[in-house]
Amino acid sequence: MDPLADTRRWLERAVIGLNLCPFAKAVVAKGQVRMVLSEARDETALLEQLGEELLRLRDTPAADIDTTLIVHPQVLGDFLDYNDFLESADALVGELELEGVLQVASFHPQYQFADSHPDDIANSTNRSPWPTLHLLREDSVSRAVEAFPDPDSIVERNIATLENLGHAGWRELLRDDS
Repeated sequence: MDPLADTRRWLERAVIGLNLCPFAKAVVAKGQVRMVLSEARDETALLEQLGEELLRLRDTPAADIDTTLIVHPQVLGDFLDYNDFLESADALVGELELEGVLQVASFHPQYQFADSHPDDIANSTNRSPWPTLHLLREDSVSRAVEAFPDPDSIVERNIATLENLGHAGWRELLRDDS
């Protein structure tokens, strides 16, 4: 079990390989993605680490670190608990006076959009191999969206891509070849 290797494979093959996020390739190519394996075993420890990483991202030039992935395999394995934790994450962003500066996006192996069926392939657009908090710079997101011709089409395109791939194709894509 290597959560960071699994996450790198997902990032390379799914997020970039399927172009689920058209903005990811550039920051990966430039080495501006920080990946952190959290040893947190409870929500309190994870929230503390989240605060440290938010401050590190705030205090580091975007040219060095544009985005951070905190992979936390030992806590919040249940999606509903994870989803509830996101309120605490957003509250922490506010407490640190980082609203409008940084945001926290969410990826989880059991990710499920509201009103969707758990087996809906569209949920895979936000399904990572391990629970993951994604820290983003608001300025970077804004610039990327402005540069993309039709950002609203991304969701529909991703769903179509995953429907064409299917569940078996998704599993094969993320299979560990080692």
